[in-house]
Amino acid sequence: MSSDPAEPTEAELRAAWEEQLRQLTPADLIAQTAVSLINLGGRRLGLDPGTEAERDLEQVRDAIDAARALVPVLERREPADAIAPLRDALSALQLHYARLATGGAGEGAATGGGGGVAGDGSGGSAGGPPDAAPDAQPGPPDAEQGPGPAQRSGRLWVPGS
Repeated sequence: MSSDPAEPTEAELRAAWEEQLRQLTPADLIAQTAVSLINLGGRRLGLDPGTEAERDLEQVRDAIDAARALVPVLERREPADAIAPLRDALSALQLHYARLATGGAGEGAATGGGGGVAGDGSGGSAGGPPDAAPDAQPGPPDAEQGPGPAQRSGRLWVPGS
């Protein structure tokens, strides 16, 4: 006794597709793509248990560069507070990438493609992973702790530079 509901006709599917396209904006698709790139980049960092074998820093670098290229397009149409979570996630991804790349961890580590400086000049939040402790201490960041490994190496890669 198969009680499968009637499958939609081709005309119904086409009408539903047309309605989705009518409601979709380029900004929606760009934001979705940026989020997907950040999520995939995070997975390729291999930080989550069970994803260590997937680590590929070249792919992470590509994901960061692509997501960073999309952010200015979103900034033209979306308010800054709407993009802030995206910028924070991208910043966290960049920090994790920099830690792994400068520490020599993982295969395919980047070699510093372009020298770069610590900031990207984008005005976004430096962000950081939720487990980052430097924000917990008051005062200037380098006052007691000294420069981090990326700053000491002088080879911090800034995507797009």
